[in-house]
This record gives sequence, structure tokens and C-alpha cells, in this order.
Amino acid sequence: MIDIPLPDSRAHADALARLDALVKPVGALGRLEELAAWLSAAHGEVPPRPLSNVRVVVFAGDHGVSATSAYPREITAAMVRVFLAGKSGVNVLARQVGAHVRVLDIAVDDDLADVPDEVKAHKIRRGSGSIDVEDALAPGEAERAFEAGREVADAEVETGADLLIPGDMGIGNTAVAAALVAAVLGLPASDVVGTGTGLDEAGRARKVAVVERALARPRGTGPFELLTALGSACAAATAGFLVQGAARGVPVLLDGVFSGAAAVVAREIAPDAVRWWLAGHRSTEPSQAFALKALGLEPIVDLGLRLGEGSGAVQAVPTLRAAQAIIAEMGLLADLA
Repeated sequence: MIDIPLPDSRAHADALARLDALVKPVGALGRLEELAAWLSAAHGEVPPRPLSNVRVVVFAGDHGVSATSAYPREITAAMVRVFLAGKSGVNVLARQVGAHVRVLDIAVDDDLADVPDEVKAHKIRRGSGSIDVEDALAPGEAERAFEAGREVADAEVETGADLLIPGDMGIGNTAVAAALVAAVLGLPASDVVGTGTGLDEAGRARKVAVVERALARPRGTGPFELLTALGSACAAATAGFLVQGAARGVPVLLDGVFSGAAAVVAREIAPDAVRWWLAGHRSTEPSQAFALKALGLEPIVDLGLRLGEGSGAVQAVPTLRAAQAIIAEMGLLADLA
């Protein structure tokens, strides 16, 4: 059992009262006010603290269903090196908001002999099984990956993180995400499968068939059984990262389809963890919409992004900072007298 603290309800109420008293019509700043109150509850104080230490952790790994992608699985290993060079999309976008990006090889199908050892310190395996014909993971690997994700979250928090963002990199990961969401929420494959990295309609149809076969395979119903049968080491590690962020009382900003899928599984493990999560952006993948609805989360931004890597969530950081600033810096109506 993982102990999850509850956000401070009194701070939330005090924040709402302060927001109503600011020099503006009541509710005039809309979603910014909701986010300001949410941050106050998370921090246990009004106003909440500035979000000055944002950490993005990209969990990288290959998936056995990579044939459903428009790109070869070798891209995953190459992209790890791109992250380390600071040249990926999330690297560029994170620099704009002062966020730090860390990439970890959880299950890349490559030895990555030329990358630093710390990148490979949590590696569970090379690649994952093709979920339409076999389990993604061997017995015990989902639990190991989950604990690795928890360790990573602890390390980020202990070195000062005040906002955590899970990123993902792995060819075939949208098929895995679709399968997990379908299994947890009881949905048909045709409802949750999207075009991923840019498949045409024929490619999407093949991907639907793969997910249908995966869902038809015998499996258990517990969260770790689902991660073993239909997930990946990256999905399990992401779930652990999400849960441990909540356990440490640090806000977590979900990215797109992959972190959404990990989140619906993580909620099965630690139901109260969702109280510490926000949805950074709306993905173009349909399974994310189902996941967020089940989690009761509304995306902060909607820019039509489908890159992954944590890139969409990074775009929501300025909005969160604006929410913190209005409650911290705006004047009060009472001071006008």
C-alpha cells in the first residue's frame, strides 16, 4: 500500500476566497483561477510557491508492436542520443521555460554502449514483447519497472523538483497506450486507436487489428498483470513515477497519450494519486481523451500536438506560472478604498 497525502482543502478554500477578492470581477480569469487554487492546495499555502524547478523525465524504450508505426524501431536509440545532445523537440521547448530534461533507457532495444551509464542505470530489458502474440514483459518486470519509476521520482524531488513531467520515447508506444486504456476502461480497439506517428487509414486499420488481438489474449485484471500482458517497461516506470510524485506531494503534469495510459493504470494502484496530477495538453490520439475523462482531468492547452517526449506538458508550464502569479501579485479590491 502506497500512502498518498491529500492536498490541503483549507488552502484551496482560502485561495478561492482570495481570488474572489482580487481587483477583477469574480471568476474573470477563468481556468487560471482554478489552477491557482489547485496549486495552493498542493503547496498547502496561499499564495502557492513559484514553480521554479521543473523536471522532465523521458522514459525511453522499444515496443514489440513497432510494426504498427510509420517509423522503424531503430529511431528510439537514435533519439536517446538526440535528447542527450539537447536537440530534441522537448529539449528546445523546455529551454524556453527553464525546465530540465533527463532521458532514461528503460527498455531500448540497443545496448547504447556510447551513452553515459546513468542513462542506463534503470534499464529493465531490451524492447518488449509484441502484445498481439505474447506478453510485453516477463513475470516480475512490471513491478521492477514500477519501482524504478518511483526511485526516479524520489531522486528528482530530493534534488529540488517542484513540478514533474513524464515524457516518453518509443516507437510503437501509441498502440500500447491504446491497449492499456481499452483494457482498463472496457473499450473496443476501434474507439481508442489513432494514427500515431502519421499512419494512413490502411495503417490505422492494421493497428486496430493488432490491438484487437492483444485484447483478446488471456490475461489477469490487476494493474501489474495488465502492464505485463499489454504494457511495457516504460509504461510501468511511468506509472511508478506518477504515483511516487503524488506520494511525495509534488504536482505532476501529464503529457499526452502515453502518460495518460500509464495514469489510468497507476490509479488502479494508488487511487488518490490522481489528486496530484494535472493534464498538460490535449493529444490528437483518441485514447487520451478517454483516459482523461476517466481521470476527471481537463487539458490546460490544446495545440494539436502529437510529438510526445513531454513536449505538450511543457507548453502548459507558462499557464501554471501565470496562475501562481495572479494570486501572488494582483491587488485586492479592498485596497482600492
